[in-house]
Amino acid sequence: MAKKETKLVNDFAFGRENYMWMLIGIACIFVGFILMSGGGSKDPNVFNPDIFSFRRITLAPVVVLIGFVIEIYAILKKTKE
Repeated sequence: MAKKETKLVNDFAFGRENYMWMLIGIACIFVGFILMSGGGSKDPNVFNPDIFSFRRITLAPVVVLIGFVIEIYAILKKTKE
């Protein structure tokens, strides 16, 4: 009697490395949105100029865009298999 060898086939769309890059990208986007939050005022008649800080206007959108670029890289990266 001959033994049948079963070969495990990976049916996932992406490899392990792709999913790791996706998690890094999602974390980067999440951090960008956290950096963007805040700066509001409890009283609507009082203006808070802190809403236009470097962190909220420049740094946070750049971090979010970097996260989206990482996501695109994770999707387009070929697996080594």
